[in-house]
Amino acid sequence: MSADPTAAGTSSAEPDVAHRPYREVTDTRGRVYRVGESDRDILGHSRKIMVYLPWLAMMAISVFEYAYGSAEDTLSHAHGWTQSNTFWILSVWVFFQAGIAFPAGWLREKGVLTARRAMFTGSAMCLVGFFALSHLSNVWLAVLGFGVIGGIGAGLIYATCINMVGKWFPERRGARTGFVNGGFAYGSLPFIFIFNYAFDTANYHRVLDLIGCYILIVVFGCAFFFKDPPKNWWPADIDPLTFAGDAKNAASLAKNPPAVRQYTPKEAVRTGMLPLMWVAIVMTAGVSIFGISFQVDYAKEVGFGPLVAASSMGVMAVINGVGRGVVGWLSDKWGRKSTLVFVIVVLGLSQFGVILAGEVRSEWLFLVFAFLSGFGGGAFYPMFAALTPDYFGENYNASNYGLVYSGKLISGLFGGGLGSMVVAAWGYNGAYALAGGVSMVAAGIALLLRQPSRGGEVTAVARPRTSG
Repeated sequence: MSADPTAAGTSSAEPDVAHRPYREVTDTRGRVYRVGESDRDILGHSRKIMVYLPWLAMMAISVFEYAYGSAEDTLSHAHGWTQSNTFWILSVWVFFQAGIAFPAGWLREKGVLTARRAMFTGSAMCLVGFFALSHLSNVWLAVLGFGVIGGIGAGLIYATCINMVGKWFPERRGARTGFVNGGFAYGSLPFIFIFNYAFDTANYHRVLDLIGCYILIVVFGCAFFFKDPPKNWWPADIDPLTFAGDAKNAASLAKNPPAVRQYTPKEAVRTGMLPLMWVAIVMTAGVSIFGISFQVDYAKEVGFGPLVAASSMGVMAVINGVGRGVVGWLSDKWGRKSTLVFVIVVLGLSQFGVILAGEVRSEWLFLVFAFLSGFGGGAFYPMFAALTPDYFGENYNASNYGLVYSGKLISGLFGGGLGSMVVAAWGYNGAYALAGGVSMVAAGIALLLRQPSRGGEVTAVARPRTSG
C-alpha cells in the first residue's frame, strides 16, 4: 500500500516519505493522527538522535547567556565600557534571541526555512556575534554584532532544537524536552570558569574568537542530520486513541493528554491560554535573567571571595540545566501544569533566600539558594516548551511556541537592563525582594492554565481513514 502525499498533508518542508505506507486516523474530536511509519522509516535510524544532536547544539550556544556575566569585568576594562553598557548588550541579545522564535517558526511551517538551513544560518551568525564582542570597542557596534546578529543566530538554533524534540516525541515529550533544554545552561560551565580565571585583557581576543569557532563547528555538524517528521505524525507502536502500547508512554499521556486538535497561532491566541502562558513566561524569565545577570556581582558586593562568586554561578548553571531534565521527567508523571507551578514557587522563594544569605554573610547558605535559584530559573522553560504542543498540537508548534517564548524578549529588558536600574535605586536586597514577588504572581497565573476544549475524557473512538 502506498501513501498519497496530498492526502497526508505533506509539504515541501517535510521529509519525503510518500513511498511508505501509513494511515490517517481521526478521533471523535476531529484530530488527525498519521500512523504506520516508524522513526527508522523516516530517518533511517532511531529518533533518539533528534534528542542528542539538539542537546549538543544547545550546549554550544549556552555560553552566550549563562557565561556572559562572568566575562563582563574583563570586557569593560578591555573596551572601556561601563557596567550599564555590558548589561544592555546582554539585554539586546536576549531581546533578539527570543524575538526571532516566532518569525523563524512561521517561516519553517511555510516551507521557506528548513530546520537544517535555520541551524546553518544561526551558526554563522553566532560566529559573527563573538567576533564583534572580541574586536569592536564601539558599544553600539558591539550591540549590533553580539546583541542583534548573535542574538538572532542563537535564537534560530534554540527554537529549532526545542521544536524538533516536540515534533519527534508527541507521546512523551517532557523528559526529552527537559534534557535538550538543560544543555542550554550547563553547557556554559567550562566557560564560566574560563572567564573567571583565565580571561583577561591580554588574551580576550583569542578566547572569544575560539569560542565563536567552537559554536560554528558544533552546530554546523549537528545540523546535517536535522529533519522534521511529516505533519500529524504519531509513533507507530502507540495507539493514539486508546494509548495502548508502552506502559510508560501510556501513563504519561494519561497525565498529559495530547491536544484535542491542531491550533493555528491565531486560534491558539483566541483560546486565551497562549496569552496567559506569555504573561507567565515574561515574569518568570525576567526573574531568571535577573539572577543570571547579578548573582556574581551580588556575591562580590557582600564580600564573598571570587571562588564563591564563580562557584555560585557554576552551581546555578549546572542545576539550571540538570533541573530542566529532572522536571521534564517529573512532568511526565505529575502532569505539566502542577510541575510548572512548583518550579515557579521554588524560583520565587530562592530570591528571598539569597537576601537572607547576604544579610548573615553565609557563603554555604548563599550556595544553597544559588542551587535553588538555578533550579527554578531554568526548569520552567521546558515546561512551557512541552505545554505548548500539549495544548495546541505539533503541526504549528514552531509558531505557537515562538509566540510563547517571545515573552522572553520583554523579560530581557527588565531582567537585565532595567534590573540594573532597580539595583541602583533600591539596592540588591530591594531588587531581589521584587524578583521574589514577581515569581509568586507568575505562579498564580500558571494555576489558571488549562488545556483548551478538553473535557473529562482522555481517549476517543476511531474513525479510521486510510491514505494511499
